Amino acid sequence: MTSPGHVLGISSHFHDSAAALVRGDRIVAAAQEERFTRRKADWRFPEHAIRYCLSHLPEGTAPEAVAYYEDPSLKTRRILGTARDLAPRGAPLWPQMIATLRTLSSGLPRRLRNLVDDPGRVVFVPHHRSHAASAFYPSPFDGAAVLVLDGVGEYSTTTLWRGDAAGLRAEGEIRFPHSLGMFYSAFTQYCGFKVNSGEYKLMGLASFGEPLFRQKILDSLIDLRPDGSFKLNMAYFDFDKGSSTISPLFEMLFGEPPRRPDAPVTPFHMNLAASAQAVLEEAVLRLATTALALTGQRNLCLAGGVALNCLVNTRLRLELPGLDGLWIQPAAGDAGGALGAALDVARSRHGTDRPARKPGRDGMSASLLGPSYSDDEIRAALDAAGLVFEAPATPEALARETAEALAEGQIVGHFDGRMEFGPRALGNRSILADPRGVETLSRVNRSIKFREDWRPFAPIVLADRAAEIFEAPAESPYMLLVTKLKPAFRGEMDLAQARARGLNTPMDLQGAVTSRFAAVTHVDFSARLQTIDPAGGARAGAILSAFDALTGCPMLLNTSFNVRGEPIVCTPRDAVECFLNTHLDLLAIGGFLVRKRSQKDEALGKIGRMLFEAD
Repeated sequence: MTSPGHVLGISSHFHDSAAALVRGDRIVAAAQEERFTRRKADWRFPEHAIRYCLSHLPEGTAPEAVAYYEDPSLKTRRILGTARDLAPRGAPLWPQMIATLRTLSSGLPRRLRNLVDDPGRVVFVPHHRSHAASAFYPSPFDGAAVLVLDGVGEYSTTTLWRGDAAGLRAEGEIRFPHSLGMFYSAFTQYCGFKVNSGEYKLMGLASFGEPLFRQKILDSLIDLRPDGSFKLNMAYFDFDKGSSTISPLFEMLFGEPPRRPDAPVTPFHMNLAASAQAVLEEAVLRLATTALALTGQRNLCLAGGVALNCLVNTRLRLELPGLDGLWIQPAAGDAGGALGAALDVARSRHGTDRPARKPGRDGMSASLLGPSYSDDEIRAALDAAGLVFEAPATPEALARETAEALAEGQIVGHFDGRMEFGPRALGNRSILADPRGVETLSRVNRSIKFREDWRPFAPIVLADRAAEIFEAPAESPYMLLVTKLKPAFRGEMDLAQARARGLNTPMDLQGAVTSRFAAVTHVDFSARLQTIDPAGGARAGAILSAFDALTGCPMLLNTSFNVRGEPIVCTPRDAVECFLNTHLDLLAIGGFLVRKRSQKDEALGKIGRMLFEAD
């Protein structure tokens, strides 16, 4: 028996597999497969995420329809074309391609059909339409231009859409191999980071450098036109022909070999990152200008992996002519495609009306769409680990005691409510710390997250207090915009002065350019801000309010509750294991507090680096 109105969306077989369940335009549940399998960026068919989403259906029912986030037949055609172009030098890649083709042509459709009573209820939604639907339908806008930017879907890499009461209408596209996502990934690989996961490192590195190679990139690598359309010079790229993103000519152009992942980061890499970032921002700003003009809209929605670039998003917010509102899908990558596919099919089957929303509010439920756990389930996990724990009498007492620990300099793992959907931890699966000391940055990086010291953390700040500390802060509930710290809170030395003193490594520059909130500001005094309204009911907001009352600081360091290379924790057991295997001081989990200093020796794991592949 089917459950009327419920549509299950699925994305898989590239990276970040996910499932989402919607009813009409209401998002019921969504989760990434990696959170359940503990395999970062898990690309496999999302069995666990599907099982979680279907648990929200009435017992004994199936979804009315299943929506898959791309068209396998078109993707198969592109892969076959790539295989043809690879001959004969790409022969080592053929076995992998053949396996992918078999999955897309037979295995995947069969698994999708098994989820519904009628095979005709399986719908394949084009990749970029899935992204566009994820951006527009949950947005707070009745009408908007929609811009989708990623590596590649079936063929599209960039698409422009008009979103209004009639739905979504495509207005333009750029096709593979010309891709801003692949352009940025090429520089990611060249600078020694992993493609499809290290792009955010390149973005962070860009702030240390100067765009000295911008003109060389525009002259040699990309033909960028005034309307934002572009073509890559494919002589310098190899992603359309092999497993690498760059060709030998790329190395010849810049005069340096690709950086090894374990090699030092030099001024060359910082300047190259700054240059690639500058060109990307310029291209997207031109495309967005065209999108508004073409659609006659004053609001803009973004999705696709490129929309996770906070510097691009901020440039649009500050400089895009004629822009009234900007909304970015928090799960902008392929995971969000599952949600968009479901929303698109639900809308096509059940009409155009959207639930009434408060002005300016979106339909994402703060992106808290994953599993939650009862205190009984949490207590069972704590007991199984042999942990000593406390149960404060009230939620207010728990928030106050957690804030007191933070004010003492303790680092807290926070686990409460529904898990976040998308790549960011937004308070419910977060590591929290006092943002006011540079030693906090070093401690969290070295003994908890096990990552590079120069990478900044993000602040979570009370929404009504953000303007006291930051210049022109925008509402930023999903950590997708950056803003600058006000001068009164900055240190005496800025980046230009540090360079003039001969400092030229990320570590040296980060150490010299400090601020009153050094743990959450970058080398240019920027911060990737998350704003939170404590009236919204999330416990992270209550902890932050209590911390503000104790210290006068309305802000905390917020980073994802995981270590490097591990997915964000999902279950109480995941949280306990991360707590025991890192130097976290306190675990605030459900209605309980677990203090590291209170544990018996036999309950503690071996504190040290957890064995996950580097991201």
